[in-house]
Amino acid sequence: MLSKEQIQNEFQLDPSLIYLNHAAVAPWPTRTQQAVIEFANENALLGATHYPEWLKVEQKLKLKLKTLINAPSVDDIALLKNTSEALSFVAGGLDWSPGDNIVISNQEFPSNRIVWQQLKSRGVEVREVDLTAHSSPEQALIDAFDKNTRLFSISSVQYASGLRVNLNQLGEACRKRQILFCVDAIQSIGALKFDVQSIQADFVMADTHKWMLGPEGVALFYCREEIRNQLKLTEYGWHMVENMHDFTREKWLAAKSARRFECGSPNMLGIHAANASVSLLLDVGINVIEEAVLERTQYALECIEKAANLELISLSSPKHLSGIVTFRSHKVESEQLYNALMKKKIICANRGGGVRFSPHFYTDKDLINKAVQLSNLFD
Repeated sequence: MLSKEQIQNEFQLDPSLIYLNHAAVAPWPTRTQQAVIEFANENALLGATHYPEWLKVEQKLKLKLKTLINAPSVDDIALLKNTSEALSFVAGGLDWSPGDNIVISNQEFPSNRIVWQQLKSRGVEVREVDLTAHSSPEQALIDAFDKNTRLFSISSVQYASGLRVNLNQLGEACRKRQILFCVDAIQSIGALKFDVQSIQADFVMADTHKWMLGPEGVALFYCREEIRNQLKLTEYGWHMVENMHDFTREKWLAAKSARRFECGSPNMLGIHAANASVSLLLDVGINVIEEAVLERTQYALECIEKAANLELISLSSPKHLSGIVTFRSHKVESEQLYNALMKKKIICANRGGGVRFSPHFYTDKDLINKAVQLSNLFD
């Protein structure tokens, strides 16, 4: 476990900023910055002289991600470009039949909506469930399942409201009904404990550039071994075959592992950066990180509730808390408030009809309070 001083040394943000935007793009830790500098220097001086060592870093990253999400095997993890690509592998790879339906929520980020909507031309129905239709958002989703539901896809945390759903309950409901369970986990992995085996997920995907504190252009894609062959391949290349270094082989087979989804040359720069970022998460410990994230979320909620001119949009029930808090002002429009905060160097987002704050485990609570107080003053 790292000391408080060691953690502080990992984050060298401009002191004029209050950074509350990890649900969008996170700043890199110092070790990630250094890893990128060292990789760039090596490439400039030596080119690919040490490429075999780069491949070892790629495997180290997969092992770290396996640990982070408790995957059964490193073979279950592919490194892709982004969450949308992974979702597209699922949507494009399954053998759909007219009359099949897919259940999602009505709060999904476009990545977890458009990819399913494009299947309507193949006779597939997309059911967008109102999460407020039942006192339990989980039950609202489960109530939409029927005998024709082929797949259920949900964000572990909703990007705008910060609503966290009970993935164990939803996974159990899917397994009982033999429905494929797909989780867009970009808003939770790196901030909250995540266990693919406990939730009985079939597919999980997440970019590293948010809560994992990594770069854009690198994402994990978990695909459960037992259903891997159900996905028809939609991208092909030298890297996704079983004997990928035998370039003269005429006959080929897709890799048995999730590498079958990695069609071409890996993003080695991004991999080096992500490997450093995920190493920090594991050094701190995901249990410690989750506790700190939820503590800061609760603190932000309390500050907002005390502010006379502000109103919460996010739910405040502990079981639904994540790292995201969204609120609005009674005095000014949300876009106006967002622009004013950004001019004050409070880095946040305009989402879900309000202003979204998303502090990470290292964020100073005093800065959260300052950001809320400034939000309360605008009129």
